Order: sequence, then C-alpha cells, then structure tokens
Amino acid sequence: MSKKLTFIDLFAGCGGFSEGFYQEGFESVVHVDFDAPACETIKERMRHYNYSESSIEQSVICGDLTSKEVHKQIDNVIASREIDVLVGGPPCQSFSSVGRAQDKHSMRNDPRNYLFRSYLEILEKHKPKIFVFENVSGLLSAKPNGNYIFPEIIDGMSDYYSLCDNKKTILLNSVHYGVPQIRKRVILIGVRKDLNIDPLEVYQAIEKTHYCPEMEAKNQTLGLKKYLTVKDAIYDLPKLLPGEGKEVVNHMVEKKNAYLSTIRPNSASQLFNHVARKHNDLDKERYRLLSKNKWQLKDLAEVRPDLIHHDPKHFGNRYTVQVEDKPGRTVVAHLYKDGNLFIHPDHKQNRTFTVREAARIQSFPDDFKFVGSRTNQYKQVGNAVPPLMAKQIAKAIKEFIK
Repeated sequence: MSKKLTFIDLFAGCGGFSEGFYQEGFESVVHVDFDAPACETIKERMRHYNYSESSIEQSVICGDLTSKEVHKQIDNVIASREIDVLVGGPPCQSFSSVGRAQDKHSMRNDPRNYLFRSYLEILEKHKPKIFVFENVSGLLSAKPNGNYIFPEIIDGMSDYYSLCDNKKTILLNSVHYGVPQIRKRVILIGVRKDLNIDPLEVYQAIEKTHYCPEMEAKNQTLGLKKYLTVKDAIYDLPKLLPGEGKEVVNHMVEKKNAYLSTIRPNSASQLFNHVARKHNDLDKERYRLLSKNKWQLKDLAEVRPDLIHHDPKHFGNRYTVQVEDKPGRTVVAHLYKDGNLFIHPDHKQNRTFTVREAARIQSFPDDFKFVGSRTNQYKQVGNAVPPLMAKQIAKAIKEFIK
C-alpha cells in the first residue's frame, strides 16, 4: 500500500480546505486556527475519518499563528516528518475590498495584513513540496501601507518556490468545480524549485467541470456541464418558518439529483444544523415581499417605504434574495451577524438561510457537523474554502507528487 500524502492546514477554520484533501486520500498532520469552536468542528470531522483521539488532540492546535509557542507546537507535531502540501489562507477581512471600504485608514493599521508572514515562516521552515495559499480577490488590489501587498507576498514566497502570478490564472471561481455558488478566490500554488514542476501545469490540471452564467450568456459553454443552482442545492430540505428546526433531525431524500448524490452519502438518514433564525415581524414581511416578487430593496422602497430603514441607493444589496435558478451568491462570514444577503427564495418560509443551507451552497457534505453556537457555525461556513473546489485542487496536485 503506498504511503499517504501528508498536508498541514494553517488558518484552517472549520476545515473546508482539509475536507477536499481528505476526500482525495491525503492525511492531515497539523491544523491551526485561532477559533475554538472551529477547532472542535475539525476534531469532529477527524473522528469521522477515523483518526485516533490522541492524534486529534495532538494535531489540532487552537492558537495564534503569530505566537512563538504555537510555532513550537507545530514543530513538535511535525518533528521529522516530510510534509507534502501546506494549505491555508490568512483571515481575509484585511485584504477584502469591502473591509477596506468600511475602514477610513483603509486597513493600514490592521495587523492581520501581516499574518501571511507567519505563514511564510512555517513554509520556509518545513518546506513542503507544494503550498496552496487562498485569499479574497481583493488581495490583488490591497495597499495596506500605500504599497500593493500582492507583489510583496509573491516576493516573500519566491525564495524556494516557483509561482505563477498571472492574475487571470490564479483567480478561480468555485462554480466551475461543481459548487452551486459564484465565489472568486485567489489561489496561489507554489512548487518547491528542486521539483522542477511548472506551477502553470498544476493550474491546468485543476479540472473545470461546469460552466458559469457568464459563459452561458456568451454562448461559450465549452462542452462543460451546466452550473449548479440554489435550487439544486437545497430543494429537498425540510421547510422551516423563522425560529423552527433542530440541530439534528431525521431526513430521507427520496429522489437525489446529481449534486446531492455527490454531497449526501447513501447511508445518510439524518440532517445536521438545519435551524432557522428568529426574525422580527418587519423583517419577515420584507423577506416575504422581496422573495415573492423577486425584488431588490429599491423595488420594495417604492411600494412599501415603511419597510425601508436603509437608504436603498447605498444599500441596495443589504437585502438579497438568493435566486433559485442561478448559483448562490458568495457565502460570507457576515452571515453570523445577519442573513439579509441570504434570503430564502421560497417566500412562504419568509426567512434567511439556515447553517445547513449555507453549507450546501458551499458544498460541504451532509454528514459534516458544525460544532459551536449557531452564530459561530455561520461564521465557520462563511469563512471556509468550498470542499469540492479544494478536492479538485487536491486531485490536481496529487498527479504531480504521488
């Protein structure tokens, strides 16, 4: 039996990246994240993959990657093991254009911009064969100190690794990989120079399986499958009114579509984390009218100005109905504050998405359990790399280093 390929996951969150690598048969050595509930979710998933309790306790490090103590722990766990792949992306708020727009110092003073230096330190110490660095597209235009940070990141990684910095190549959209969501992310793949592998070849091996709505509009579907939609992702889920639902319920799906066949195991008889938020009466009425009429906030403002408490010109996307026959909009961590960007398309349910609905849009398997408070579960889902996209990346990498 061939030895399993190994990986470590930094800024791991709840383990969306890891999930894709597990599905491709990789073995995890270390996961690091600052958020305790996310670490508990990772442990829960490792049990699913039959890791021993002792290896789970040792390999999941809940702490700050800028601390020397955490670096020591990582060194102790890795010891002399060879690491094949390092994955992970530092928290993205400081790079994201939305985050920058809301901060008058343009995130200049945000220490999170330099978390990638901790990432570099571990990269250079353990020198995996390949690394995958994920971040928001805003990274390409971020200027925390008046200088573009992207060339600085490329420069820092280039001592021992070959990289591709072509912005078109490195910006991947999850919808192409069987995820029912438009989510464009920077995926930087670096290959250790002594391996003499062109990183461009690795990108070319990441197989696109589905076309996106823009390609459809231009009639350039290239023989790919049609994008998956919100309806494809959530059609079978029990209908809930605001405040209804339980963390675990029995759930049988009589007729599975292709997407559910991918993410819901045949043996599954339960459903996790499908609990609807409570909403006040005004919000319920907003959601009902917006989803029933497929309106935006400005349309609602004309008919029911009494329901508007934002200036619709400025906050037209503050309330957004997920369109049933299109891929979902990008699932974001803001979900933990409110779900207004994720209003359910069924107006009779007049509510926002549950954690499970968001997880379906993100392509998490149905047997993936999120641990922690519901607020924290939303954050975990919103911050994650979609597992099906991670799986395609893992599959491509395996071709070069197996």
